[in-house]
Amino acid sequence: MKTLNLPYLRLVGRRGRIKIYLVDGAYVRTNLDEEFTNFGQHYRFACILKNEFWIDHESSPDERRFFIDHLLVEWKLMKAGMSYDKAIDLADIKERSERFRSRDLAKVESKSGLPDPSKVHLKILTHAGPFTVYLVDGRLVRSNFDINFTEGGHDLVYTYVPENEVWLDNDLSASELSFVLLHELFERSLMAKGLTYNQAHRHASKLEWRSRHHSVLLISSLKKLNCTSLDFVKS
Repeated sequence: MKTLNLPYLRLVGRRGRIKIYLVDGAYVRTNLDEEFTNFGQHYRFACILKNEFWIDHESSPDERRFFIDHLLVEWKLMKAGMSYDKAIDLADIKERSERFRSRDLAKVESKSGLPDPSKVHLKILTHAGPFTVYLVDGRLVRSNFDINFTEGGHDLVYTYVPENEVWLDNDLSASELSFVLLHELFERSLMAKGLTYNQAHRHASKLEWRSRHHSVLLISSLKKLNCTSLDFVKS
């Protein structure tokens, strides 16, 4: 059996001439492109070869079919010259139709018939000042609140996240939780000071990237953001 080099882990399928690989997402985010999320294709991420789809191995296996359906639409449209912003909207429509048929809403539905944010909570990871940091069920968030939710988020960006909550996707590996938490807390602190999301996200991405290569900066930065416990960082 041929040994693959990082970030490749294994070939999991084909769609015509397109090869679909599980990849080490942490490796990609640390060494190739910090913005890589649960999945991607060449016309969105230049590090991916033209006829390949990459899916993060930490992503829930039962979401894989949603991601592949999305990528097929996005790849075809962008290959033909459509912008990413337009292509992702059309790919999201396809993905939403598949998620609707999965009946994920029933798992978080409230008495009013609307999804209940508290029902995606899995556990509390830590606190940071007034903020409670939850590990959440990423699949249920994507199926019921925001199809583009990935890695993490907070209440100043996402209206469905309750006030003073920070959410981290359970699709993340334990080794990446601390980096994404740092990103979200720092981003939120900048937005609270008046920066726009795009400005805050850019600064937070730079800090996250540096912290992925300097563990001392990670711990010191989280302490400055008032994390009461860093036990989960050692997971």
